[in-house]
Amino acid sequence: MGVALGGAGALMQSLTRNALASPDTLAVNAGAYLSLTLVAVTGVTLSFLSGTVVAFIGGLIAAGVVVTLSRGSSPVRLVLAGSVLAMGLSALTTVFLLFNSFETQSLVAWGSGSLGQIGIEGVLQLAVVVGAVLVVVFLTGHKLDVMHLGDDAASSLGLNVPVWRIVFVLLSVLLAASAVTVAGPIAFVGLCAPVLARIAARWVAELSHARSMFLMSMIVGIILVVGSDVILRAVIPGSGSVSIPTGIATSIIGAIFLVVLAQGVNSGFDSDSLVTMKNGTKLGFERPRVIIGATAVLLVLCVGGAILVGDTVLFTGDVVNYLNNVAPPQVEIVLESRVPRVIVACLAGACLALAGAFLQGTTRNPLADPGVLGVSGGAGVGAVFALTVLHKSDFATLVVCAGLSALVVGLLLFGLAGRGGFDQARMVVTGIGIATATQALTTCLIVVSDPWNRTMAMTWLSGSTSGVTLAQIVPMVVCLVLGSAACVYVVRDLDVIQIDDNTPRILGVNVVRHRVILVLIALILVTVTTVTIGVIAFVGLVAPHVARLIIGTRHVLLLPLASLTGAILVVCADALGRTILAPGQIPAGLATAMIGCPYFLWLLIRMRKDA
Repeated sequence: MGVALGGAGALMQSLTRNALASPDTLAVNAGAYLSLTLVAVTGVTLSFLSGTVVAFIGGLIAAGVVVTLSRGSSPVRLVLAGSVLAMGLSALTTVFLLFNSFETQSLVAWGSGSLGQIGIEGVLQLAVVVGAVLVVVFLTGHKLDVMHLGDDAASSLGLNVPVWRIVFVLLSVLLAASAVTVAGPIAFVGLCAPVLARIAARWVAELSHARSMFLMSMIVGIILVVGSDVILRAVIPGSGSVSIPTGIATSIIGAIFLVVLAQGVNSGFDSDSLVTMKNGTKLGFERPRVIIGATAVLLVLCVGGAILVGDTVLFTGDVVNYLNNVAPPQVEIVLESRVPRVIVACLAGACLALAGAFLQGTTRNPLADPGVLGVSGGAGVGAVFALTVLHKSDFATLVVCAGLSALVVGLLLFGLAGRGGFDQARMVVTGIGIATATQALTTCLIVVSDPWNRTMAMTWLSGSTSGVTLAQIVPMVVCLVLGSAACVYVVRDLDVIQIDDNTPRILGVNVVRHRVILVLIALILVTVTTVTIGVIAFVGLVAPHVARLIIGTRHVLLLPLASLTGAILVVCADALGRTILAPGQIPAGLATAMIGCPYFLWLLIRMRKDA
């Protein structure tokens, strides 16, 4: 495993000349995992060879999508596109795992990268593939050295650069796909191994050549995988370590590497892109309050529709009978379980949208989102810690633990991303690393406390409104009122802050004070939402952007429209999740991820065009 993933990462980083490139950050592992899951859903059992072919096709398609979307862009955008596409593919994979738990039960632990399910036959077959690729790379590795000179220089030396680039891409994807087929996607080994090998090359000049770097990355990959497995068994004694996939340990190690590497990122994004992007419509500029009013009416209609649809379809007459206390028991049961879900979904969407708008405005980062930046995941770690370690389930304890955890993540994120200015890509890559670590920690806490309840881990990490009660509405209403009050206080200053670094100082606006206040309010909004329904991503990204596209960048109008849009998004996502595959349910967070991931990728393309 270490040999295959280390070699795949070395090839990808050599081809892209990008230290952040790996099977994980280019979505190869996620694509391979999804393709194998799709086949497993059908009940077909694959051999190693056929499984590798399926994983190879899935990984190659994912890599092709990433390269196509980021063609002509900076290396950082390549990684951003790949990382977010991987999040979307993972959400889609989780849907299939949840709805086909019997057919895919062996894939759940395997999906985090498990060495416990590997037989000697799989190891031998993987060794054949790795050996074949190793021979090819050693025979043709000098061409990689020539390609490092640049496309023009390599072409002038007679090298057919496009052909050899395709050859090495195919080899790297083959290595990653074969590793995923055997043990699942063991995260970030392909990122860390070449980086560590490159550090060693500073003292050993011979390692700077492509062949030597490839071999050294394989050796470091072995050390990472074996070392992670040994550390896991040493830290968690007894049978508990067996239930935890090795990929969780490598995810945490790799996330740290990703965060550290992100500190050297310089995206080239326009720091003023929030105001330079084309925003607003003619109707939005001329009649903004009409737009907001129409959106509010649309929200009411969506809430009403969400109450009626689900595994049991109701009619307006059923609701009228319930209000008059003459509804049959079945209708009462459905409404009393469904109404709290719809209201909580509405409030959660508004809270996350408001938090996202605050983060985007204060950092001038169009890509900022509480889920993508790891803030939601940080709150999730704290809440799960309270449930599994402290064995406390009261709301106050959950909020305190989740709030402290989110605060730590927020301080870490802004402390690292704020060095030398809030570079947009550096902040997002740092956030993705933190989000990966928090997801791994959350899964680890749940699996250690209850090894058989992996479905709980997936449901929590996917954001589900199932089981919420009316009592949970009150804290969210209080937080939303707090956020609305902050809107009144900061809207004008936020308009100034989003322009650039110098204008606020000239006009006497205290940027640091506003940033601290708004980030703290965003953390509170995210914390309460996460405690109530779990981790939901992309709402804080999509809703403010939709509002900005319609109504412009004035926050006095943007914030209420974003809140309404976020509420509509989560209400509709929850309703669709309850209806499409009824009586099964797709968690709202998975639905929003499948909506938000394409939007994020489109936004990257739009930012490139506007630049």
